[in-house]
Amino acid sequence: MNNRLVINFTPGGTFFHRLNGATKVMLFIVVTVYIIMAFDVRVLLPMFIANTIVIVSMKPNWKPIALMFGFLFLVTGLWGSFLLFFVAPEAGLRYVGQETELIRFNGYLYLTNEFLWYASMAFFKRVASFASVIMFILSITPSELAAGLNKIKLPYKVCMVISLGFRTIPGVARDYIDISNSMQMRGMEMSAKKASLFKRVRQSALMIVPLAISSFAKVETMANAMDLRGFGKMRTRTWYSEHTPTRADMIVRAATAALLMFVIFYIAYFRILNPWPFRYWYPYAAFTTPW
Repeated sequence: MNNRLVINFTPGGTFFHRLNGATKVMLFIVVTVYIIMAFDVRVLLPMFIANTIVIVSMKPNWKPIALMFGFLFLVTGLWGSFLLFFVAPEAGLRYVGQETELIRFNGYLYLTNEFLWYASMAFFKRVASFASVIMFILSITPSELAAGLNKIKLPYKVCMVISLGFRTIPGVARDYIDISNSMQMRGMEMSAKKASLFKRVRQSALMIVPLAISSFAKVETMANAMDLRGFGKMRTRTWYSEHTPTRADMIVRAATAALLMFVIFYIAYFRILNPWPFRYWYPYAAFTTPW
C-alpha cells in the first residue's frame, strides 16, 4: 500500500478490499451518478456518511487525505465561493428561488441567506464526491481497476491504458522528489524560510522539463515491453487480479442494484415528471417543495 499517495498496489484485508474489481467499479459508477443527480442535502448526506464509514473501515493513512481535503476546502470552498460572490451575488435567487438580504455593500454586491446556503450546498456536493472518489481509490488496485472496467465491457486496451496511468502517478511523484532533491543539492533554494513564494514557484516550474523527459523515457520503455509481449494481438485477455465473485460481492451488487433503481426513480420523478421549482432544495423556501 502506498501510504503517501493513497493508491494501493496490493489488496488490503478489509471487507471492501476483498471485493471483486467489477463490484467496486459498478458501485462507484452508481454512487457517482447518485451524487451528480442530487442537489438536496437530505439525499447527499446519507451517501456521504456511508462513504465516510467505508473509508474509516479501511484504516487509511489520513495525512494525504487531510492534505487533499484542505486543498479542496481552500480552492473550491473558500476561494471559489469568494469569486462566485463577486461574479454572481444573485446566485441564491437563481438556484434557490428567493432572497433574504443580510448585507448590502453597494448597488451590485449584496449578501443573502440563500447565497450562503447555495455556496454551502455546492461545496458539500463536492465533499460528497471527494469522499466517494477516496473510497474507490482506497479500495482498488490498478490491476483490479482494469479487470473491473473490462468486466463491464470496456475494451481491454482502454482498460490497460487507464491502469498504467493509475500506476504511473507514484512514479512521477517519486521522480519529482528525486529531481527536487538533486536541484537543491546544486544550490536551488526551496525552503519557505529562505525563498519567497514566487521564487519557489518559478524554481518548481524548472523541474517540469527533466520530469517530462524522464516520464517520456519510461513511456517508451513500457511501450516496447508491451510490444515484445504481444499486447493487443488477441481480441480478449485475462487478468491475474480477477477472481470469482464471493458472497460479499453478491450482497454489495444487490445493494448497488437497489441503489440504481432509486437513482432511476429519483431522476424520472423529481427531474422529469415532477421537477422541483428551483435547482437547490432550501428548507426555508416560500414555495412548496417535494416531500
